[in-house]
Amino acid sequence: MSIEPGPHRRRNPLTGDWVLVSPHRTARPWQGGREAGGVAAAPAYDPACYLCPGNVRAGGERNPDYRDTFVFDNDFPALLSGVPEGAVGAGGTTGGWGADDLLVAEPASGICRVICFSPRHDVHLGTMDDGAVRRVLDVWAEQFASLAAVPWIRHVQVFENRGSAMGASNPHPHCQVWADERLPVEPARELAHQREHLGAHGSCMLCDYVERERRDGSRVVLENAQVVVVVPFWAVWPFETLVLPRAHRSTLPELTAPERDGLAGAMRSLVRRYDRLFDTPFPYSMGLHQAPAGDPEPAWH
Repeated sequence: MSIEPGPHRRRNPLTGDWVLVSPHRTARPWQGGREAGGVAAAPAYDPACYLCPGNVRAGGERNPDYRDTFVFDNDFPALLSGVPEGAVGAGGTTGGWGADDLLVAEPASGICRVICFSPRHDVHLGTMDDGAVRRVLDVWAEQFASLAAVPWIRHVQVFENRGSAMGASNPHPHCQVWADERLPVEPARELAHQREHLGAHGSCMLCDYVERERRDGSRVVLENAQVVVVVPFWAVWPFETLVLPRAHRSTLPELTAPERDGLAGAMRSLVRRYDRLFDTPFPYSMGLHQAPAGDPEPAWH
């Protein structure tokens, strides 16, 4: 596929969104600021850190003296379980919200957890060994299976914000899990578009996309026998990447042991490449998209 180097739009087949691409603007002069790379080395244990072993968290609970990964219910969750149906909604039950079709709200229930990757304060996915990263993936799979089995949970989202620039409130290596009673907007759009592709072509959208990118090769960042990492054709952000499975799998619990090993190695390598590119711990937001609870169709990414 050949595209002239002028302004054009690219479509994201997962969401239907269009992205404006202007390659010619990379030739413009740059007079912006430059910052020195590198940060002060973190200690292996920080007595002031809410997530280090044995310390008291901001919510008042004391962490156990954990020696591996550590999972706990978020002390300040975005979603709460058992929110009453009448708490928010049409009819003005919260100061008039829902009184017309411009101000509409509804209750949202869910379960929020935090996963500490390691007891060490000074590591991250790029500096942990493959076995430790694999253990993190296993915990992600365990959490998905556990939360997706809750009858009223529809969607489970694992995500990591790394660095204060991305909103991380604590530098200790960790991620969050949000289990929602509803299918959020973006996953719902992705599900609809993947089903549309399946109906039109009889094949998985992301499986087809992986093969196209592997044949082209120009946007492949790295690959192994289990996963492929690409800069997506429809990338919005600089240095955006998309991690895709070589074999169709809908959720992490479905991955075989070799597939989990391959994903762990690829993620570790990708984070290290980001860090080396800028000679500093690279801030990023990462989200794991899996099939909705009880839906076997779309592939994880």
